[in-house]
Amino acid sequence: MESGLRSVDDLVTLTGASAITVRRDLAELSERGAVQRVRGGAAPVPSRGARYPFELRQAEHAPTKRALAGAAAGLVEPGDCVLIDNGTTALAVARELSGRGVTALALSLHAAAALASRPGDQVIVPGGPVGHDDLSFAPADAERAIRDMRFDWAFVGSCAARFDTGLTVADWGEAQVKRAVLASAHRTVLVAAGDKFARTAAHRFGDLVDLDAIVTTSDAPQDTVAEASALGVTIITAEGVEDDAE
Repeated sequence: MESGLRSVDDLVTLTGASAITVRRDLAELSERGAVQRVRGGAAPVPSRGARYPFELRQAEHAPTKRALAGAAAGLVEPGDCVLIDNGTTALAVARELSGRGVTALALSLHAAAALASRPGDQVIVPGGPVGHDDLSFAPADAERAIRDMRFDWAFVGSCAARFDTGLTVADWGEAQVKRAVLASAHRTVLVAAGDKFARTAAHRFGDLVDLDAIVTTSDAPQDTVAEASALGVTIITAEGVEDDAE
């Protein structure tokens, strides 16, 4: 997997094994943490602190992200002020909130465009330079914009979320932005698939107890879910999530 994303067909050609054998072996490697399953194949597991390109991340587990986004967007009422984080799952939330009649601060141009794709929302962006890959705004500009607003709901992502290591991301600047979000939002919601609760990344920005709600999938570790719930964090399990790793 050193050369990047590989489809099942690619691996059949490379190895001479059957598609059934390749899928079985990929499942075993995924369980060991040696590869990451994506739709139609597999990709290398990112090293600690590394991130995949936005286009690749956006294509991964799209049905799951849509289900998570639908559950998250169901919390919002017309007239609410919301923050939409940078990231592919947050982008799915932005698409769900398009035309809902909200005031929204979008931390990436991707999310801003999704929110503005239908009339009804007031869409605000921080300004300043944007990243070439994910079109996110520079951390300093994003922090200033966040601290100048107050949000009914903030929908954030995280590279990882565990009780022992907290809420963590790969980028130092992104961690500073998310700390500002926690300080400016009345209610902060982590929108993350269950596999995020078995990982850790380099930079901590908070703890699970800092969240008001977690929107996740049914495969989230039950001990983590139970502990978070006991601390007063609302747990919302997205419905209609299918295994889209194949």
